[in-house]
Amino acid sequence: MTARPTILCPVDFSDASRDALCYARLIAEHFGGRLILLTVEDPLLTEAVQLAKGVSWNADETRHELARFAAHALHGDPLRGVDVAFEVAVGNPAKQILHMARQQAAALIVMSTHGLTGARKLFFGSTTERVLRETTIPVLATPGNSARPRTLDDVRRVIGRILVPVDLSHPSKHHVRIAAGLAKALGVPLVVTHVVEPVRSPLAARLHLPSIELERRARAEDTLTKLVAGLPGDVHADALVGYGDPAEEISKIARDRRAGLIVIGLHGSPMLGARMGSVTYRSLCLSAGLVLAIPPDTWAAVTAESTVTSELAHS
Repeated sequence: MTARPTILCPVDFSDASRDALCYARLIAEHFGGRLILLTVEDPLLTEAVQLAKGVSWNADETRHELARFAAHALHGDPLRGVDVAFEVAVGNPAKQILHMARQQAAALIVMSTHGLTGARKLFFGSTTERVLRETTIPVLATPGNSARPRTLDDVRRVIGRILVPVDLSHPSKHHVRIAAGLAKALGVPLVVTHVVEPVRSPLAARLHLPSIELERRARAEDTLTKLVAGLPGDVHADALVGYGDPAEEISKIARDRRAGLIVIGLHGSPMLGARMGSVTYRSLCLSAGLVLAIPPDTWAAVTAESTVTSELAHS
């Protein structure tokens, strides 16, 4: 994250977006960055206003409503050291959010999942889903059922512990280092986990399955141990190998370890850019806490370890 980052927070005037705004405000305030609050109007509604009232829809009216919403959501506390902009767009919400993020060179998008609460959410908002599928910058997804933190100490209490699930691919080290930087900065423990999936294949019946499972677990444990060993000594990190359905196990580990933040990678390719894998998608659906989704090749780990750690650690 740059020294004075731009934080984009989409707002739809719901209670869930109030929660997201509280987190966006604290991040922007801490770094003395720029906070952009964006709301997107439906083009059919803007046309309806003109037909009903005989006057053209005025974006300034919505902008004033957005400012009032922010003042109420933030308990009337003025934002300190933050350049705030209120933006209004018309069109498809996800498309406009992504466009604004690119246009303003945002370092982070903070938005609500807009899903059902609890451990068995079946879906989250289609806008959030599309943003996560197409984003090229990190997204902090808030669950919409939090206590709306007012200070960084509140954030520490909400998070409690950070969980970073890895698939042992090349980006895993990158994700662990980002999570470790945040854990060090916030003074919370870190759990690095990999979930070994059961072998489901007709060949399994012909093979000595227990030895295969033991080998896979052993390799996972060895890799996690090396990942944790490479972290700074002042980061309290545990390695944990799970077994079963990855998304289900990630959700269970987060609950059991009381991890209020999951740091998870978004899959990608040179042709298609960031894309949500099924594990990431289901983990988001099942999570009752915060999720920081990291696109490929963005928000460099060295930045997370240096800028985020050095500045947050001295808050």
